[in-house]
Amino acid sequence: MLPSLAKTFDTGKILGGRYRIVRELGHGGFGRTYLAQDLNRFNEPCVLKEFAPQVQGNHALQKAEELFEREAGVLYRLQHPQIPQFRELFQVQQQDKGTLLLVQDYVEGQTYRALLEARRPQGLRFSEAEVTQLLIQILPVLEYIHFMRVIHRDISPDNLILRSTDGLPVLIDFGGVKEVAANVASKFLGSKVAGQNKPIITRLGKVGYAPPEQMQGGSVFPHSDLYALGATILVLVTGQEPQQIIDPNTLTWNWRREISLSPTLGRILDKMLQPRPGERYQNAKEVLRDLTTHLQFASDPQSASSPPQTKPTLAVAPGSKPVAVNQPARPATGRPLTTFTNNTVLDWLGKVVLVSVLAAAVFGFTFWATNWWFTLRVPRPGPSPKESPIDQPDIKPPDWFTKNEENRKKLLDQRRANLEINEKFYIELVNEAFWDKYPNQEKRQLGNGSQDAPLREEWDKLAFELLTRIELLNLSRTARGRLGSYGTADLTRWKQEVNQVRLSSRAAYDIADSKFFHKFPDQRGQKFIDKSIGQVWQGIVGDTIKALTSGKSLQRIEFAAGGVQQVNGTLKPGDGQAFTAKLSGGQVMEVRLATDVNALFSIYAPTRKTTPLLEDSSKRDWIGELPASGFYEFVVVSQASKPINYQLNFRVED
Repeated sequence: MLPSLAKTFDTGKILGGRYRIVRELGHGGFGRTYLAQDLNRFNEPCVLKEFAPQVQGNHALQKAEELFEREAGVLYRLQHPQIPQFRELFQVQQQDKGTLLLVQDYVEGQTYRALLEARRPQGLRFSEAEVTQLLIQILPVLEYIHFMRVIHRDISPDNLILRSTDGLPVLIDFGGVKEVAANVASKFLGSKVAGQNKPIITRLGKVGYAPPEQMQGGSVFPHSDLYALGATILVLVTGQEPQQIIDPNTLTWNWRREISLSPTLGRILDKMLQPRPGERYQNAKEVLRDLTTHLQFASDPQSASSPPQTKPTLAVAPGSKPVAVNQPARPATGRPLTTFTNNTVLDWLGKVVLVSVLAAAVFGFTFWATNWWFTLRVPRPGPSPKESPIDQPDIKPPDWFTKNEENRKKLLDQRRANLEINEKFYIELVNEAFWDKYPNQEKRQLGNGSQDAPLREEWDKLAFELLTRIELLNLSRTARGRLGSYGTADLTRWKQEVNQVRLSSRAAYDIADSKFFHKFPDQRGQKFIDKSIGQVWQGIVGDTIKALTSGKSLQRIEFAAGGVQQVNGTLKPGDGQAFTAKLSGGQVMEVRLATDVNALFSIYAPTRKTTPLLEDSSKRDWIGELPASGFYEFVVVSQASKPINYQLNFRVED
C-alpha cells in the first residue's frame, strides 16, 4: 500500500506558471486531484492529478518522468468525446522534493456513484431503461480504447461521470495511469516486500468490480473491462454493492433476488460476469450485437419471426474484391433519456432507445470491432510518389498478415462504407495525412511483411482518427457522399445562393471555418483548399449554406421604435450564427455581445470595398457611424469546448 500524501497545494497556488489551484476534488493512495484554472486558456477549468508518494531528488524525478511518459504515453493519444483529453505531464520542485502532475480536461457532471447515493435515501435506484442506455452509450467507448490497445482496468460507478452538458457518460481515471504511479513508487522509492528484493506488486481495480484473474494475477484483457462494466450495471440497478450479491464460493452474482430484469438483458449481464474469462463476451461488439437484438425484439416482438430489415452494403477493403454483407439500417437521432421506471421499459425501448440512443452514439456505434475477415490490397512493386501506401489491385492478401491487422482494416472500411464516403477519396485523404506525418515515405509503397507493420498500423490509426472526426462533424448524407467531387463550380453556386438571402460568402465561410477548425485545428493557417482535406471543408460549406438559406443559422434583425433590439441563443462547440440588418449610411450604431471568452465576433458592411468593422475578433462591442447603406452582417462563432450562451444588444440612432 502506498503511503498517503498530506495536502501539497493550497487554493490560489499557481503551478507550472499557468495552472491556478481552485480546490481539491479528491484523494487516494496515488495522490490528490485538484480542480484548476488554465491561465493560458482564458481560465478554462482543468484537472490536475498529483502522483504520490513524492519522488526524492532531481535524478529520481527525471527517471520517474521518463518512465511515466514511456508507459502512459498511449493515453495522450486517446481522442474520444467521452474520454477527458490528457493535456500534459509536468513536474513541480519544492525544496528537495519533486511532484509529477498530469493535466486533463475537466468534466462537469456527477459520477454515477454520486447519482446512486442521491437516490438511495428515497429507496430509488437506476431503472432497466437507464442502465440499457448506459450500456449503449459506453460500450462504443470501450471498443475504441480496446482498438487503441488500452484497457481501462478500473471501471466502476466512481469512474463514470454523467456529463451535464449533453447527458452522455464519460469514462475517467484510467487504471494504467495508476499502474505507472505504482511502478514509479516501487522503482524509485524502494517499496519492497520485507526480506525480499522484489518490488511490491500493486493490483489495480476495485474489489468486486475487477474480475478474479485481474485481482489475483494482474492479468487484464478487453473482457476484463466488460466484467467491470457488468458489475457496475448491477450495482446501479440493484442498489447493492458487489460484496452483497456475489457468492464468495462460486463467484457468481445472485442479483435476481434483488431485482427482476428482462430475460435477455439478464442473460447478457450473466455472460459479462462469468468467473471464467473464456465464457465471457470477448469484446464490446458482441455485447452490442446481443443488446441491439434485444432492443429490436422489445420494440417489435413480431420481428423475431422474420429477418430484420437490412440494406446491402459492400464490405470491402481498398482494392479487395467486394464481399456482400447485410448492414442494419441506421436509425434516426434523438435525445438522451433522463429517468424512467421499470414499468415503462419495453414501451420506452421500442419508441426511444432504438431510435435515439443508438444514433446518439455517433462517436462510436459504427465502431464495432470485430471478428470479421479482412482482405487487403497488395501494392504494386516499385516506388511511385503518387501511389497509395495501400495500393489498388484485386489480389488475395498474403498469409502473413495477422488476424488483428485484417480485422482492424476490415473495421475501418466498414466504418467508411457506413458513412457512405467514396473509397478513392478516403484513401487519398489518409495518404495525405500519412505523408504529412512521414514525409520520407511518400516515394515508396509499404510492404506487406512485418518490417512495415508499424507503418501500416500508423496508417490505420490515422484513418480511424479521420473517420471519427468526419463522423463527429455530423455532415449531411449528401455532403458525405460528395466528398472527393467538390469543385469551384460548387463554391460559385453557393455564393449565389447565400447572396439571395442578403448574406455574403465571407459570413458563411466564418461559420464553416469555425466548424472545420474545431475538428481539424491542425489545418489552421494551412493551404488546405486544394488538398483532400479541403473537400471536407467544402462539404461543411455546403451544409452551412443550406442552414443559412433555410433560416436555421440566419436571423433578420428588425428594429422597433427607438432603434433598440436584443437577440440571444446558444451555440454548440464549433457552431455559428449569422444576423443581418438593413441600415443606412450615416446612422450611429452600437452593438454589444455578451458571451463566452471562446467566441469570435464579426461585423461586415454591405460592400467588400469597406473594411470589416470587426472580423474574427475577441472584441465584444462596436460603436460608430455606419459607412454605407445596405444589409450589415453580424456573425458569432463558438470556439469553446462546451455549449455557450450569447446575447447581442443593438442600438441604432439616425
